[in-house]
This record gives sequence, structure tokens and C-alpha cells, in this order.
Amino acid sequence: MKTYAYARVSANDQNLHRQIDSFRSFGIEANKIYCDKKSGKNFDRQNYQRLIRKLKRGDLVVIKSIDRLGRNYTNIIEEWQRITDKIGANILVLDMPLLDTREKNGSLTSRLISDLVLQILSFVAENERVNIRSRQQEGIIAAKSRGVVFGRPQLTFTEHCVSTIKRFKAEKITTKEACKILSVKRSTLYYYTKKITEQIECEE
Repeated sequence: MKTYAYARVSANDQNLHRQIDSFRSFGIEANKIYCDKKSGKNFDRQNYQRLIRKLKRGDLVVIKSIDRLGRNYTNIIEEWQRITDKIGANILVLDMPLLDTREKNGSLTSRLISDLVLQILSFVAENERVNIRSRQQEGIIAAKSRGVVFGRPQLTFTEHCVSTIKRFKAEKITTKEACKILSVKRSTLYYYTKKITEQIECEE
């Protein structure tokens, strides 16, 4: 059985010292510690995948905290099951000793407790995401009731702009001439033409 460790931070300007020090205190050799400086939104991380390829049945993976493994609890549960069921390795989370799948005295109790704790964490995380979305929606509704306007402001066009666009649509002036008159780029001219046309059609 071999013991490995995995450390992760999200950005290059963050450091891994605290996690690595914890692993060394646990007795893990430096060449058995795998580190990534990448977001935890998924498991597409170079050194994490290197670690997974090394794992064998009975090995142990140590992480400092569950969020170092990842941020999405649905993905974490899938990866957790991949490591513990498919590969047959164990996981230990130092900051939460209940998350320890190693069998103690031949008992499967620790594995059961770990799975339950992970499921609870997943529920709490998902519930918090739902609450955040709900609070955001409530905030938007409250803001709208106070007259706050969201989205791109409504475009208003001068008579000069409308007149120029009408002449452009009637092919009385060229694209180049219309752009020069309005001091806009070709893409902006086309955008103005579309919006003014929509406004005219609505008025009719």
C-alpha cells in the first residue's frame, strides 16, 4: 500500500505551503505529493490525473480539506466513488477525520460514515446554491419594484440618425457614406439599421 497526497489552489499567485506542511507532518514523502494550481470546477487537472493513474487498490489518498478535491459536490461524489469503488483505494480528509474510508479493525463502519458525511455535505452545498439563486431573484424583484432598470439601456436615435438610415435603406447613399455621416463603423451602422427598422415597424 502506498500513501499519496493531493494539494490544490485556484490561482498561480496562491501558495500550497499549508497543505504540503500538513502532508509532511502526516509522514508523506515529497515525491508522493501531487499539486495543481487550477480551478476546482472539474477534474481536468494535469497532476491530479497523474495521481489517479498511479493509484492502485489499497492505496491511500490524503487531502487537506474536501474543497481541495473540488468545488462541485456532484462531481466530488462521482470522483470519490471512482477512487473508492472502481480503483479500490482509500481517501482521508485531514480537516474532517470522519471522511476516512479506511477500514478499522475489519469494520466497514468508517466507509459507511464517510459516504453519509459526503452525501450530507453535497446536500448542504446544493441547498446553499439554491438559496443563493433565490436570494438573487428576490433582490432583482425588489430592485425592479424600486424602479431599477436592468439590461442594456433603450437606444434613442436623433432625427438626423433616423433620416440617414432611411436614406441608406432606400439606397440613396452608400454604406461608406452612411458610416461617414454618422461617424460609426459598418457593424454599428447595420445594428442601428436593424433597431430603427424594428422601431418603425412597431410604430406602424
